[in-house]
Amino acid sequence: MLNLLFVDLGRKIIVFMYFFGGLANLAIQTVYLTFKPPYKYDHIIEQSKRAGYESFPIVSVVALFIGFIFALQSAYFMQRLGAEMYIASLVALAIVRELGPVITALVVAGRVGASHTAELGSMQVTEQIDALETLATNPIKYLVVPRFVALGLMLPILTLYADILGILGSYLICVFKLGITSSMYMNITFTSLAYKDLFTGLFKAWIFGMIIALVSCYEGFNVRGGAEGVGKATTRSVVISFLMILAADCLFTALFYFIFP
Repeated sequence: MLNLLFVDLGRKIIVFMYFFGGLANLAIQTVYLTFKPPYKYDHIIEQSKRAGYESFPIVSVVALFIGFIFALQSAYFMQRLGAEMYIASLVALAIVRELGPVITALVVAGRVGASHTAELGSMQVTEQIDALETLATNPIKYLVVPRFVALGLMLPILTLYADILGILGSYLICVFKLGITSSMYMNITFTSLAYKDLFTGLFKAWIFGMIIALVSCYEGFNVRGGAEGVGKATTRSVVISFLMILAADCLFTALFYFIFP
């Protein structure tokens, strides 16, 4: 029984190391090919439209309601202390530093990352990726690089947009429900925020975008087993992206605010 436990543990460690080895190899090739001509500007623009422009509606709804909910939850406790005016700074810091980049990345991972995995997985099982290689076309350059660049560019833009809407949601609650004046709310918000807060949030969003692109493309390239394999790879892509986004967020938060404050 104990032997089987160690065998199963060893197998999982090997699978884990194989995954991260393959992901690191894909990341190195992708970064190298990103700066190597020719540049597929039309493909990058198309992927940016899919990853960014088409994600604005769902990001808008999520960010606005995050602002509503966070302000209401904060007000529930702050009113007991007579400190409603500090809700503005609390919400602004939480959204710009953490909630904006993380929630946006999770939404994009579920929407865009899953789409990339399903698309590339379908190409893999129908041998379209092999056909690209027979035509002397590098699949990573043709398929991965545009998605990598597009998500790296669009995640910070979407995050900045989510930050604004999240703060707007909090503004509406504080001004129209709690009676805080508009000028006071805006003054407290901008006073509490520093350039470092905005920079760290956008930097994390950039990293999250690259994580989503690499994980979704890697899983798409490694689909096995037809349509069922595509479904499993898509689910695995979203789950792994979520875990890596949260792990990266924890790492960079510790670096920016505790190790190098």
